[in-house]
Order: sequence, then C-alpha cells, then structure tokens
Amino acid sequence: MNFQPTTLNERIDSLDILRGFSLLGILLVNMFAFYLPMPHILDLNYWFTEAMDIIWQQNLDIYVQSSFYPLFSMLFGYGLAMQFMKSQETGVNFYKFAPKRLVILLIFGLLHAFLIWWGDILATYAVCGFFLLLFIRFSGGWLLTFGLVINGFFHFFILAIYFLTGIASTEVEKPALDIEMINSAITAYGVGSWTDAFTQRLSDLSVQLGFDMWIMSLLTILPYMLIGAAFAKWRLIERAKELKIVWIIMAIIFVSVGLFVKSAPYTFTRTYLLDYLKVYVGGPLLSIGYISLIVSICLIPIANKLLKPIAKAGRMSLTLYIMQSIICTILFYNFGFSLYGQVDVQMGTVIAISIYVVQIIFAEIWFIKFRQGPLEMAIKRITYKKILPEK
Repeated sequence: MNFQPTTLNERIDSLDILRGFSLLGILLVNMFAFYLPMPHILDLNYWFTEAMDIIWQQNLDIYVQSSFYPLFSMLFGYGLAMQFMKSQETGVNFYKFAPKRLVILLIFGLLHAFLIWWGDILATYAVCGFFLLLFIRFSGGWLLTFGLVINGFFHFFILAIYFLTGIASTEVEKPALDIEMINSAITAYGVGSWTDAFTQRLSDLSVQLGFDMWIMSLLTILPYMLIGAAFAKWRLIERAKELKIVWIIMAIIFVSVGLFVKSAPYTFTRTYLLDYLKVYVGGPLLSIGYISLIVSICLIPIANKLLKPIAKAGRMSLTLYIMQSIICTILFYNFGFSLYGQVDVQMGTVIAISIYVVQIIFAEIWFIKFRQGPLEMAIKRITYKKILPEK
C-alpha cells in the first residue's frame, strides 16, 4: 500500500487557518530583523526613542512577539503526528518518509539562511523534528509529559540562576551595544551590494546559529512540538465540535493569562524575572490561547467560509514564508529599494500587513489552478516520487 500525502478532502480547515494566521504573526515579528541590524540589537525596548515607535513596539511585544514561533512549533508537531497516525492506519513505514522530508526541509532552510535571509527557522524546525521522531510513537499523555518535563528543566535551570545570583527582582538594565557589528550590518544591507549582504549574512548566521541557540531550541521549540503532537494524538482539533466547551474555556483562560504575563513588565517594574516570564511563559500560554480562540471561532459555520482565504494561505505556508523573505530583502536591502533603516515601527507593521494581504490574494489565484503551493509540491514530489494532479 502506498503512503499518500494529505489530499484536499482530508485537510482540516481550522489547521490551515491557524497556519495562515501564523504567517502574519511571524512576519510582524521578523519585520524588525529585515530593516534593523538584528541580531546585534539585544533589546528592542532600548533601541527606539520616538514615543510612537515605543508604543507600537510594546504592543507588538505583548500581542505577537514570542507567541508565534511556539504556535507554529505546535502546529509542526501536530502535523507530524497526524502523518504518523495516518501511516499506522495505512500500514506503511512512517520512518521511510518522515526523515527524508525533514532532510529536505533542512536543506531548504539552509539555502534560505545562506542565500536570502539569516533569520531562517526552517532548519531549526527540521533538526528539532528529528528529535521529535524519537518520541512520536508514544501516547498523547507521554508526549505532553515529555514536553513539559523538558521545558520545565529549562525553566528550573534559568530561574535557579536568576534567584541564586539575585537578579530576579533587579530592574532590567540597558545592554551594551556592539557598535562595530551594528554599523557593519547597516553598511552591508543598507548601502552594500548583494555580495556585501551575503558576507554580512554569514556573520549574522554565526550569531543566529550559535551552539547556545541549538540548545535553546531543544529546550523550547522541541517541547512545543511535543505538546502539539500530544494534541494530535488526542485529535483535539478534529474533535473540536465535541470539545467545544473545552476549547472556549481554554481560549478565555490562556488568552487572559498569557496577555497578563506578557504585559507584566510594562504594567509593573520591568525586572529580569518578569521579562523572562513574558517571553518563555507568557508567549507559549498566549500561543495556546490563540489556537483555542481560532478553533473556537471556526466552530461558527460561517467563519470557515469567511476565513477560507487565510486557510488557502496556510495550505502553502512554506512557499509564503520564503516569499516573505524574498520580498522584504528586495524592499529593504540596497540591491532592491534600499529602505533598510528608513522605516519606523508603524510603517514596518503596515508593510507587513500589506505583504500578507498580497500573499492571500496570490494564494487565491494560485489555487484556482493548483492544489499545492510550488515549494510544497516540490517537497512532496521528492518525498513521494510523484506529482499530484493539479486540479
């Protein structure tokens, strides 16, 4: 029996809507790294000086920052677990296809990182995905336990350092800036050629892909994938109608608590403890809140129809993610429209939303003729050795 990729009839609209929704959040966060000398700015709260920039940045920090990579990680785990369960139903060896698909994703991510934009997340997801394969056979309860234990170990280690060193209640200080690296990035991306940008990208990658980043990924992103896989084993989204009250309660609790924790550094004194909780506790909690809220909204019959364009964007999320990087590097880098460092936070947000709207329109047009996005089609062709019918 052949193992087939998910067909159009098998797709779950709310999952595609979640992926499409995630694309906007990811772009809003990534926008800073497209037009500012990241990752050499260690704290955006101390970078902006204009009142309007500060307000916009703080709102993005509360509602978007650190909440969408956990969301997408959970969706990644959910999708991989769905593939595993489908392989069990069809009697096909899941491990014949899954590692191959992750290798292809890793290659795409590395090409993206080295040739387009240093802030790639695909390679990180692929590496964490290999570790997820070690756990994927376990039940939902065990997957959730593994995720919470791994992430709990991370929290215990960091918080122990905070309290032992006495900095937990200390107000966050302005970090030192590496002026040389910041100027180098501004010169390479703002006024340099593609070659200059490529050379700078290698330098930025050495920071982005440092050893500590991989350890952090295994202690944060992998647990979120495990939690997503646990949800899939329980078929929580497929059983949304049956679990309607649960989803609604989760939406209310996790959105409320998540926003409270993420707002705490701005509501109270911005201490190292509250800053940590904002990112590593409030962020994931709000992610689950967003998932619960969207699943709850999708239970309204007309909602799925109204959100169909976002679902179509979610069906080609890989293509649109790479497209975002291509568009933004053309807009901001000197070999394109040279807007690097020339926009404020409000304009950056407007640009991100505009790009997202254009991508939704592009997805609508694309799916008139095709069933898959171009990169999704390429990966599935390599993985399954075949091309699906276009219509």
